[in-house]
Amino acid sequence: MNPLFSKLLIDVARKRLEKKQANKPISKKQIVPLARKFQVEISHAIKEYIFIIIGVFSAGFGLKGFLLPNSFIDGGATGISLLLKNITSLELGLLLVLVNLPFLILASRTIGIKFALKSIVAITLLAFVVHFINYPIITEDKLLIAVFGGFFLGLGIGMSMRGGSVIDGTEVLAIYLSRKLSLTIGDVLLLINILIFSVGAYILSIEIALYAILTYLSAAKTVDFVVDGVEEYVGVTIISNKHEDLRKMITENLRRACTIYSGKGGYEKNGKSYDKDIIYTVVTRLEIAKLQTEIDKIDRNAFIIMGVVKDLKGGMIKKKPMK
Repeated sequence: MNPLFSKLLIDVARKRLEKKQANKPISKKQIVPLARKFQVEISHAIKEYIFIIIGVFSAGFGLKGFLLPNSFIDGGATGISLLLKNITSLELGLLLVLVNLPFLILASRTIGIKFALKSIVAITLLAFVVHFINYPIITEDKLLIAVFGGFFLGLGIGMSMRGGSVIDGTEVLAIYLSRKLSLTIGDVLLLINILIFSVGAYILSIEIALYAILTYLSAAKTVDFVVDGVEEYVGVTIISNKHEDLRKMITENLRRACTIYSGKGGYEKNGKSYDKDIIYTVVTRLEIAKLQTEIDKIDRNAFIIMGVVKDLKGGMIKKKPMK
């Protein structure tokens, strides 16, 4: 780290401690951990805002380079803004702010003030980008507009989500309604977008509405790739009496790390519990078939639980190197 930046962090940490501990001596042991926390917060904030900036410019490119010049719409708050743009004389940048504002107020109450403030920054920046930056019009082919317009818009939404914000507020409404109703977030988003596309079909044309559905699907899939990653990971829990053989197979044959939990079996004929080690490992979806084959070679009766892992950090995710 830069020495000047380190000194600045230590000075900030010292001032904070002085406010909390008035008239008490402050030791270096107290200052250094606090300075490290500041360093982590600042580095994470910088990374998040870089994601947001990339996301905003990508979404702006999708809107002005593809969708807006050809009177196309999308789903969500962005789709509502594009729809209003086609039937009013208001600028798209202003509409993006106005349409998303109720959702951001809702976000401040349901998710948190910090999230809402970052989203306000992201949406305001997107409004400026859309209003002031002249992107080139890439194509007039309707299929390419729908696919690539959705791709760049989805890339922007996904990168903004990676940065801890949204540039489309309907996700916030979906989270709120899913808590109130017996519906999933996906179900709520589907209902909202069906309504938007139906209005689009009535006001514009059925053809535009159909292309809008294609744009939405392209954007949604891109968001999934950006947020969840192209290489999807699966968490696997294995319960077996031959746990030691399974552990060796995972670490030596598959060259994957694993974690061993100490557990107790709950079902036994005599009513007594018994000790049993539980193995947990993370593999890619492409490795599932090979893992199941290797497990069956050792214990066909092993109890296996699998679940999709949305994100990973730290630890040994990739394969161990060969010795």
